[in-house]
Amino acid sequence: MKVVAFNGSARKNGNTAALVKHVFKELEAEGIECELVELAGQIIRGCTVCLKCKENQDRQCAVHGDIVNTCINKMLEADGIILASPTYFANVTSEMKALIDRAGYVARSNSHMFKRKVGAAVVAARRAGSIHVFNSINHFFLISQMIIPGSSYWNLGIGRGKGEVENDQEGIATMEDLGKNMAWLLKKTAR
Repeated sequence: MKVVAFNGSARKNGNTAALVKHVFKELEAEGIECELVELAGQIIRGCTVCLKCKENQDRQCAVHGDIVNTCINKMLEADGIILASPTYFANVTSEMKALIDRAGYVARSNSHMFKRKVGAAVVAARRAGSIHVFNSINHFFLISQMIIPGSSYWNLGIGRGKGEVENDQEGIATMEDLGKNMAWLLKKTAR
């Protein structure tokens, strides 16, 4: 079993990645392979609504020259998908939004190719706006017919400066519970 996480933060190894690593710790303890894909430094273009993914039916976005098709392939190979983003003006980062739009359109145009995979949102925030980010990511999972595990609180951690999220004990506990619940769900839904 494998889970792939996409970190939409502009900072590699910042607060968002730290939260994901707490989820990974629990997944790995259950024997689940984990991979983190950092979107930082990547130029990701938004969806051009060319409709080629619907026409071609090849499980790929027709827009080339960025990381999105690589991400789509990793999503296809994984049993579980984590989308992680810091809170930028009460929403996901532009890179995460582009990934959601393009991967989502390709998936819907190719017989809902992420259907019944397990999906989890992870959100970092300075103070507020994180619930909208959480909802935006979960909307992608729900319209993709994916299964979302719960946790002991909303999947978010509070911290501004790099590493400050490690001081959010409730946030860390939430990520650990999310990892445990995601592992349980992955095992229950294994084919």
